[in-house]
Amino acid sequence: MWFGLALLAALFQVLRNMSMKHLGHALDDTINVWGRFTFLLPFAAGFVLWQGIPPLRPGFWPYVVLFGLSQTAATLSLAKALRLSDISIVTALWKLSLIFLVVFAFLSLGETPSLLGLVGILVSLAGVYVLNIAKSRRSLWAPLRELFLDRGLRYTLLAALLYAPTVVLIKQIIVRSDAYFANLMAYLAASLIILPIVLRRSAQHFGQIPRHWPAFIGMGLFACLSSVSQSLAYQMTLTSYVEAAKQAEVLFALGIGYMVFQERARVRAILPGSLIILLGMVLLHLSS
Repeated sequence: MWFGLALLAALFQVLRNMSMKHLGHALDDTINVWGRFTFLLPFAAGFVLWQGIPPLRPGFWPYVVLFGLSQTAATLSLAKALRLSDISIVTALWKLSLIFLVVFAFLSLGETPSLLGLVGILVSLAGVYVLNIAKSRRSLWAPLRELFLDRGLRYTLLAALLYAPTVVLIKQIIVRSDAYFANLMAYLAASLIILPIVLRRSAQHFGQIPRHWPAFIGMGLFACLSSVSQSLAYQMTLTSYVEAAKQAEVLFALGIGYMVFQERARVRAILPGSLIILLGMVLLHLSS
């Protein structure tokens, strides 16, 4: 069950990113991030109205604030990295967040992957790495070598370090409430925390939001469905397993690009990485 929810989360994440990409041509990264956090809220509120407000366990609110801070910092760091460096190299290096997550989850949640599960995580990570290097037509060691030369990749590493705790924090919020109320409060905190930054950097874009409301609504809907799906999966298994299974988003993105946007030129180049990711998915499924 968790595996299917993780795949759903990955698919909705791709659809969310398509909406963000559409908005990125008209607006800037900062207001896109604010929109992702904020337009999720009405849909999350709908889930809460459906399920009701759960009893809250001690520690709920401090974890909500910490999540808002960490999620905002991670997302802004990644946006900065994407402005400074090649997207394929950034994507490959950012997936190191999965390794950091294994460590953080072990230390804070006591989550210990099985040997087969750990192999599945590493294989999935390797597949994403190989796939993105093949897409950019760079050498296999380019991200690690350029880490010492490229300021954008140092922002990528910072984003990876900050993203891993957000997964642990949202699970802490979930176990102190439920998957629906946790997402509503966590992203409300993130939206409020990033708001002053948006007002300083992107105030001129607020007037354009009504013109792009379908894209903002779509982004919020898919962001909510992705977050809720992965939160339900977190309740069933290790966070690192869920995040590793979500690497399938790369395959979904490639499939949509192939079928919808006719992006067929590099299919042969990215096939090895795609097959490695699929192998990782199989190992993860067998480990559960």
